[in-house]
Amino acid sequence: MATLEEKLDKIRSPNLQSQQQTKVILNAVEETLKEQNTQPTPTGYFAALLSLLNQSLGSGQVNNELTPSTVYLLDVVTPFAPQPLLRSKFTQILALLAPVLLLKDAEAPLVRPSIGCLESLLLAQDSAAWKLPTSEISPRRAVAGLLNLAVDHRPKVRKRAQDALRKVLRNPPPSPATDHPAADLCAETAMKSLHEVATKAALSRKQKKSSTEHDPALIHALQLVKTVASASGGWPSMNIEALCELLLSIAKTGNEHMTMAVFEIFEMIFEGMADEVASSKLPRLLEIISEMRPSSNDTQLLPPWIAILSRGYDVAAQTEPEETFQKLPDLFTMVSEFMESSSHNIRISASECLISFMANCIPEQVIIEPSIYDEKVLEKIAKIAENLLSVKFQAAWMETFNVISAIFDALRWRANPMMLNAARTVGELRGNESFMGKKEADEVLGSAIEAMGPEAVLDVLPLNLVKPQRGQPGRAWMLPILRDHTTNTNLEHFKTEFIPLSEAMFQRVLDNGEAAKSMEIKIYETLVHQTWSILPGYCDLPLDLTVAFDQALAEILANLLYTQVDLRLDVCRALKALVESSQTVASIEDEDDLLLKSRVSKEDAQKNLTYLGGFAGNLLAVLFNVYSQTLPQTRGPILQTINAYLSITPEKELVETFDRVSTMLASSLNEANGEKTKGQKPKDQMPSTGQTLMDLVITMSVYLPRQSFGPLFNIAALIIVRDDEPQLQKKAYKLIPRLAESDTGKLALQERNSELQNLILSSAEKISVPARRERLAAITALIPFMPENALHFIPAVLSEVVICCKENNEKARTLAFELLVLMGQKLAGANGKQIDISKVPHMAKDAAPVSASVEEYFTMVSAGLAGSTPHMISASITALTRILYEFRETINQEVLSDLVQTMDLFLTSNNREIVKSVLGFVKVCAISLPTDLMLPRLPTMIPNLMIWAHEHKGHFRAKVRHILERMVRRFGFEPVNRNCPEADRKLITNIRKTKERSKRRKDAAKEAGDDEDQQNGKRRSRFESEYDEALYSSEESDASDDSDVEVLGKSRKAQKGGSTYIMEDEDEPLDLLDRKALASISSTKPGKLRKAGRTKAKTDMDGKLILGGEDDDNDDAMVIDTPGGGGEEGGVGAYVAALKSKDVGRRGRGGRLKFSNKREKEDEDEEMDVDEEEVSNIKTQINRGGRGGRGGGSPRGQGFRRGGGMRGGRSGRGGITDGRRGLGQEKRHGPAFASKVGKPKSPGRR
Repeated sequence: MATLEEKLDKIRSPNLQSQQQTKVILNAVEETLKEQNTQPTPTGYFAALLSLLNQSLGSGQVNNELTPSTVYLLDVVTPFAPQPLLRSKFTQILALLAPVLLLKDAEAPLVRPSIGCLESLLLAQDSAAWKLPTSEISPRRAVAGLLNLAVDHRPKVRKRAQDALRKVLRNPPPSPATDHPAADLCAETAMKSLHEVATKAALSRKQKKSSTEHDPALIHALQLVKTVASASGGWPSMNIEALCELLLSIAKTGNEHMTMAVFEIFEMIFEGMADEVASSKLPRLLEIISEMRPSSNDTQLLPPWIAILSRGYDVAAQTEPEETFQKLPDLFTMVSEFMESSSHNIRISASECLISFMANCIPEQVIIEPSIYDEKVLEKIAKIAENLLSVKFQAAWMETFNVISAIFDALRWRANPMMLNAARTVGELRGNESFMGKKEADEVLGSAIEAMGPEAVLDVLPLNLVKPQRGQPGRAWMLPILRDHTTNTNLEHFKTEFIPLSEAMFQRVLDNGEAAKSMEIKIYETLVHQTWSILPGYCDLPLDLTVAFDQALAEILANLLYTQVDLRLDVCRALKALVESSQTVASIEDEDDLLLKSRVSKEDAQKNLTYLGGFAGNLLAVLFNVYSQTLPQTRGPILQTINAYLSITPEKELVETFDRVSTMLASSLNEANGEKTKGQKPKDQMPSTGQTLMDLVITMSVYLPRQSFGPLFNIAALIIVRDDEPQLQKKAYKLIPRLAESDTGKLALQERNSELQNLILSSAEKISVPARRERLAAITALIPFMPENALHFIPAVLSEVVICCKENNEKARTLAFELLVLMGQKLAGANGKQIDISKVPHMAKDAAPVSASVEEYFTMVSAGLAGSTPHMISASITALTRILYEFRETINQEVLSDLVQTMDLFLTSNNREIVKSVLGFVKVCAISLPTDLMLPRLPTMIPNLMIWAHEHKGHFRAKVRHILERMVRRFGFEPVNRNCPEADRKLITNIRKTKERSKRRKDAAKEAGDDEDQQNGKRRSRFESEYDEALYSSEESDASDDSDVEVLGKSRKAQKGGSTYIMEDEDEPLDLLDRKALASISSTKPGKLRKAGRTKAKTDMDGKLILGGEDDDNDDAMVIDTPGGGGEEGGVGAYVAALKSKDVGRRGRGGRLKFSNKREKEDEDEEMDVDEEEVSNIKTQINRGGRGGRGGGSPRGQGFRRGGGMRGGRSGRGGITDGRRGLGQEKRHGPAFASKVGKPKSPGRR
């Protein structure tokens, strides 16, 4: 909370004109205190303002200039005044404020601070003062006034009064009572107010008058009730029954707003009763609500009553879980009766209530260790649920399915065997071909499989696939359900049930031999795949892992990995799930929650991991072999599985495995020595053995013990310097970031930092282009572990990082920018430590050390500005731009000024590559550097900038305009315009006008209620952060360059949303697998093409056609066949039509253009439909117009104007400006050849 002095400081420097009067009065009060030698304490301010208020109200009239400001200041000061003083002055202040609060025409700016003063006074009162009656000038009387204002028609006054009441009721004076002394008064008044308005509304409805006139008052009364309920721990008065009855009667009206308000009040009451102190009121409240049970057919009142009941027992389950659980069967019986209702809304409400009971009212202890009585309660619930599946409730089966799913989810494994009959019934319904709710039934069976396990469900719903029994249907449809929902069950069941099934189906496929596959054989193949797709679910935290996962199963899985390529993904997922699920459980701390979710303790999970570790060596050998035989694009799951088993492999086996792989890698490198790969390998070709083994080494590295790091780094050192195989080099660089993921690896990077630095520096000349990104990632991983005595590594690699800012690979550029920032942060955090420059390659051995700082870092990067090539200079400027934005607030102002001045000079360069980078730098300066630093630079910067405003290559013109827009937005129009050369000021003026036009459009949209940016009270933006919006948004221009996005730390993908559109027919969706689908995918938003229709064309008084104007329904001068919305038929379509038209010019002999004047039959058929009378009228108008202009007979008249016919736009040929006289003008001679009626020029003639 702000202090008094902070609040008064804001008043002393007001932002609004309306606050000036308050400032004047505050200054006067402070002057008075100085004259009286009184300290400016809260007490001093309070006394002075109280005296001033007395003066302003002395005549009984409100002084409109003095009173509002005085009361406002009093509201600010009163919370800081001593409470004894407030108690002593209560009567005086209330007597002064009462007339203000009682005035009917008092303005809100006066009433609101008065309420604030009253709130502070009431908070200071003790128990004795609250005992005074309302008839006296007492706190209770003040509360009565607040209650009256809490239903005021003015929103801000009403809200302020409700906030004050809430705060007062939440802060009772010290006393043994739980409720505030004024809580009963508030409750009674709120009830009385609500009752009166509700009665009036009910009377209006009875008399069939409009009851909407009472809705605002009813909403206000409900808000007051809600305020009292939320502030006083439920409802303070003992007469809670009357409130419930009243609220339910209001909810019965069917008005959605009223019903929601009633729900919120009950929610507040229940929330208030959730704590231990107020929970004693809850049983009585629930009893009252239960007694108010509406009629079973009351579609208006029953749904809200059920929802309130549901919420009430949810709260009861939190305060008294055992008692609430015992009531569940009775509650289930009562609510399930409503599932018979013919009303869909009632059935939905009842089902949601039952779901809420199951989700909230069953204690965890009942599931973990139920007593005999608890089991009986659960059995009763199961019987009721089973009964809901009878024919009696057939209309509610879809809702019943949701309830049964919720029961399975809540009971978990305790649902077996009590819910087996329900599962069987749902399964039999699902097996019926005519049953319409298959999807809902599948969800129920999925919940049953998750809860009871597949074994229990398959006992009552067998698959019947291998040996189908007579009269029993096959249930292959259950395989996908089992795949999606099997978890935390017995793995042994898969071995006994599904492996034989898979073998039987696969044998039938083998029996087919080489013959063509029939549909039946394809079905068998599908069943095999579906069978093995269930295995990952069985391997997700199995209950019997140490028993079921034996050598035989491991051999089956290994054989599948080798022989069945299509099943590799499922087998790998299963093997990985065995490890990862146990690791997840082993890392959980809350043991109770663990048992509830999985029935596997942490000790069991640890035993599972140890047991699997015994298989890890053999499984890894299989996985390594399979990995080497798999194409790169499908290796991912295998590598993830290898990673999982490496994490549980015993250290000794791990080291042996690493040694074997290292030996094989060394021999592979020796064999490949001298062989150079030419070109890039096809995607479907196997990578070299060295690359495969290197992948395995990288995966293993994070789990290796410290003694293996020596050979590991030796491998990296050997491969990093090999530039003949870029892919292998890339993988070697990946080792360093991979090691940074483990604690042991971090220690190794710290210990061997100098060794790795030397390796990085020595291999700089051997780096291949594809490996640059990985090299940058390796340097990034090394920087955090670099000791402070090795800071010379930063300047040693800096030039390479700067050059990479211009790399073609976007990810490499992004990494380079991140690395620049990281190195700057490292030097900034070094606190002036010395950098030994003599250790930097190519530097003099006697070079003096320098202190580490951000300024020194800028100096290092700036050295690249003296580079010998434009590429290096451009890269340095780009790097400076990135670090300037990052460190702009910490860098020395002098360095900043020098940097801006230097870049100003580079703007005059003749090299486009350099200037392109400088433009990015200038934009960052314009948006982020201090105004006082930039304004003195504008006289030179803007003229230099305008040189490139005329350059169209590389979007220079658009970039300059964008920068100028940002400058105008930040520095104002006048400074930019003043410093702009005279010849270029038109551009600045255009920017200003465009901005003003855009602002006018926005204001118009706001007035029309069409403001899209302010929806639901939140700003919608296409940018991910305020920084992005500040940098790249421009209301007038979208010319920001994508490269700027990367420079400042964001990728293009983060900035640009998808801009690809699919064009498809209304009747048939686009087939994306079709080869021709690409023709229906567009990078621009396609417009809707309108169908051709008969539209009416207009003529003016001269008889000329007016094209492109608005249609006039009353003008029937001429009707022609033309596509609607001609503007949408333009573009390419118009161009093609112009080229293929019969009127287009054809080149004859000698290259001369010839035009056809012949009339074809098709044209005769397509003549315009014109009445004879209209034709004669038009001819008369044309003849009356004379033959003054060339092309006088052309249908292209003044009505056709480019650009929408704006005033001042050029008319078409034959218009008034082209020699044709208008109405009321004298005849005048046109050009020499205008003595004949001109022929309309065809589109081909120029």
